[in-house]
Amino acid sequence: MSDQSVIPIDQLLPHKLPLVALMGRPIFPGIFTPIMIGNPTDVKVVEDTTAGDAMVGLVMMQNETETPAITDLYTVGTVAKIVKKINLPDGGLNIFISTLKRFRVKKTLHSSNPIVAAVEYLEDEEDNTSEVKALTRALISEMKQISENNPLFSEEMRLNMINIDHPGKIADFIASILNIDKAEQQKILEILNVRKRMEQVLVFIKKEQELLRIQKKIQREINEKIEKSQRDYFLKEELKAIKTELGMTTDAKSSDYQRFKEKFDAFKFEGEIKEVVEQELEKFNLMEQNSPEYTVTRNYLDVIVSLPWGDPAPEVFDLKNAQAILEEDHYGLKDVKTRIVEYLAVRKLRKDTKGSIICLVGPPGVGKTSVGRSIARALGKQFFRFSVGGMRDEAEIKGHRRTYIGAMPGKIIQGLKIVKTRDPVFMIDEIDKMGSSFQGDPASALLEVLDPEQNYAFRDHYLDLPFDISHVFFIVTANTLDTIPVPLMDRMEIIQLPGYIDTEKLEIAMRYLLPKSLEKNGLKRNQVKYTKDSLLHIANAYAREAGVRNFEKNLDKIHRKLAKQIVEAEEAHPPVEDGLVSETRPAKTAVKPMVFKIDKKLVEKQLGKPVFPEGDIKKADRPGMSVGLAWTSMGGDTLVIEAMSLPGKEGFTLTGKMGDTMKESATIAMTVARKLAVERYGIDSEWFDRNHIHLHIPEGATPKDGPSAGITMATALISLLREKVITDRLVMTGELSLTGQVLPIGGLKEKTVAARRNKARHIIFPKQNERDLDEIPDHVKKGIEFHPVTSYEQVLSLALPD
Repeated sequence: MSDQSVIPIDQLLPHKLPLVALMGRPIFPGIFTPIMIGNPTDVKVVEDTTAGDAMVGLVMMQNETETPAITDLYTVGTVAKIVKKINLPDGGLNIFISTLKRFRVKKTLHSSNPIVAAVEYLEDEEDNTSEVKALTRALISEMKQISENNPLFSEEMRLNMINIDHPGKIADFIASILNIDKAEQQKILEILNVRKRMEQVLVFIKKEQELLRIQKKIQREINEKIEKSQRDYFLKEELKAIKTELGMTTDAKSSDYQRFKEKFDAFKFEGEIKEVVEQELEKFNLMEQNSPEYTVTRNYLDVIVSLPWGDPAPEVFDLKNAQAILEEDHYGLKDVKTRIVEYLAVRKLRKDTKGSIICLVGPPGVGKTSVGRSIARALGKQFFRFSVGGMRDEAEIKGHRRTYIGAMPGKIIQGLKIVKTRDPVFMIDEIDKMGSSFQGDPASALLEVLDPEQNYAFRDHYLDLPFDISHVFFIVTANTLDTIPVPLMDRMEIIQLPGYIDTEKLEIAMRYLLPKSLEKNGLKRNQVKYTKDSLLHIANAYAREAGVRNFEKNLDKIHRKLAKQIVEAEEAHPPVEDGLVSETRPAKTAVKPMVFKIDKKLVEKQLGKPVFPEGDIKKADRPGMSVGLAWTSMGGDTLVIEAMSLPGKEGFTLTGKMGDTMKESATIAMTVARKLAVERYGIDSEWFDRNHIHLHIPEGATPKDGPSAGITMATALISLLREKVITDRLVMTGELSLTGQVLPIGGLKEKTVAARRNKARHIIFPKQNERDLDEIPDHVKKGIEFHPVTSYEQVLSLALPD
C-alpha cells in the first residue's frame, strides 16, 4: 500500500473509548450535531480526548444520576469524532460532533470518573431485497407528508433525507428527528437488521401522522370557534350601532343597567348602601357579558332591586275583626287568643309597626301553625313560613357569601323578596329541632334575627348590606322549650298551647275537621252524619293524644272507605242515559244518593278495634302502684309507677329507661320512704336487709326524665311497704326533696288535661303551683278536686290515709 492511499475513518476507530453519558436521547450514526457538556467529569473527558484522537463514545443512561457508573448506561451507543469545541462561561463546553458508527460495550476498563470501556463496532445487517427498496420509498414518502405540514422541518432536513443513499442511515436519520420516546429510540439504535429497523421506524411515522391528524382537527375546531366568535362580535356591534341610530335599547345588558339605575334612584339609598350599590352598578356596566362575574353581579343587583326597601304602610286593622278571625279559625285556646288580642291592642295604641317575636309552644296537632296564619289574616299582612327542623347550616338563615358558586340569600331575605313587603308575618316552625354541625349553628344565627336591638341592621352574608327587619312580626313554634338555647328563648314571648280534652275535640271535629275531611275525600255534607257519641268514641278510643291530627287521620280513613262504597255502588248501577231507552233496553231507575249514619258500631267496623279500649285507664289497683302526671313534647301524659320487693340481698333496681335526673329523684324517694317506713309505720329496718326492691316505669322503650315524679315514686314505695292500695282515681305530680318538702313543677295545665283524659278525680300538686290553676280553663278543671301540698306527709294523708 502506498503512502498516498486513503484509509477509511471507520478502520481507524479505537477499540478503547472514553464514554460520555447522555441524559437526553441517544444519538444515531451519520449525524453532525452540537452537544452541551456540563458535567465536570464529562468536560475533562472531552478535554483529554481532543488532545488525542478526539474520539468519544456516546451512550444513553438507563438510570439518570449526577455521577453515572458503567452499570447506569445502556450497552449500545455511538462513536463520535469531536470536530469543534467551544468553551462556555459557566465552565461547560459546547462541542460539535460527527457520529460514525454503533458500538457495544465488551468490557469495562474504568467503571466511573471517567468511564472507559473496550468496545466492538457493529455492522448493519444488509438485506438488498426489493422489500428494503419499497420500505425506503415508503419512509421517504411518508416523511415528506409529515415535513410538508410541519414548519419545524427545515428545507435542509428534507434535502438531507433525500440525499442519504443507505437505507439503514435513512432509518437512523428519521428516528433521530421524530418526536418519540427516548427508550424507543434506544431500541431502534440497537436493531442491526436494516429491514427490521426500517419497519419499526415506519410504525413510528404512522403514529406521528395520526397525532398530526388529531392536532389538525383540534386546530381547525378552535379556529372555527374563534371565527364564529369574531363574526358574532362584529354583528353585535353592527346591531348596536343600528339600534343606537333608531333610538332603541342596544342590548339586554343596557336594558338591565337602565332598569337597575331607575329602581335604585327611586329607593333613594344613603350612606353605605348607596356607596356599595353604585360601585356594583358601575362594575356591572363595565363588564363583558361573557365574563363569569357578569351573572354573579347581575343576580346580586337583582336581589337588591327585589327587596322592599321602602317604609311600610301604616297598619289598619280592627280589633273586633281580628278577634272574630281568631275565633272563626280556632276553637278553644282562650288564653292564646286573649294574649294575641292584647298584643294587637298595644300595637294599635302605640301606632308602632315594629315587629315582635312570639313563641307558640305546645304538643303536635294543637294548631300552632294555623294560629300563625290567623294572626297574619287578622292583621291583613303577607304570611311567609319556613321550617328550621333538622337545619344544620347557618347559611340557611344568613345566606352564603357571593364568593361561592351558586350562592344565594338566607331564608329571611328570600322571604322578604317573595312577600315584597317590609312588615310581613314570618313563621319559623320547629325551632326546637335545629341541629349544629361543622357548617355552623343555625340557632346562633337566629339570635341576631330575633333580637329587636340588632335586627334593625340585619346583615345577610350574600347581601352584605344592613337591612331593617325590625318591622317583621316573627312567630316561632316549638313542641318543647328544653332544646331551645336560653339566649334565644330570652328574646321571645312564650305562649303555651295546651292539649285538647275530648269535649274540645268534639267541637273542633264538628266545626273544622269534618267539613275539611268530607271535601278532601269527595263527599257531600248531607251524605255523612255522625252521632255525638261516635265522635267522642273516636277521640277516646283512637285519638287520645293532645292534638287533633290523629283525629283527622281517622276521619279521613272512614271517609275513604265510604267513598269506595259509593263508587262501587255507582259502577254497579250506572245513572240513566237520556234518549237511549228502547224495547230491548228498558230504562233504569236512578240510584238515590247513599247516606251514611255513623255510630260507635260503624266507627269500630271502619277503624278496627280501639287503640285505647274504654277500660284502658291507667290506675293503681294493687299495693306498690301509683299514678303520676308527666309532661312531654307530645303534651301531658299519665305515668304508672310500679314497685315490687323480692326476698334476697339488699338492693334497689331501677328500670324503664330513666334519665339521670329521674334516677336521682328515685334515690331520694327511696331514702324518704325508708325513713318514714321505720319511723312512722314501725317497719323493722332489718326488713330492707332481707329484701331487694325493684322500681319500674312501664313503656320501658320510652325515655323518661325529670324530677316531677318524686312524690309519685315515694308513694309507690310506701304503698308497697304498707301493702295498701292508694286512693282511687288519684294522680299526683311534684318534686320531692330529701327532707320531705314538695317542690314546684312545670306544665300543670298540660298535666291536668292528661289527668282529665285519664278520668282522674283528685290531683295532688305542689302548693307553689297554685297560681297556675288560674291558667287552666274551668271546663278542664270541672269535676276534679285539686289538693295543693307543701310536705310529703300531706301527700300520704291523701293517698294512703291511716
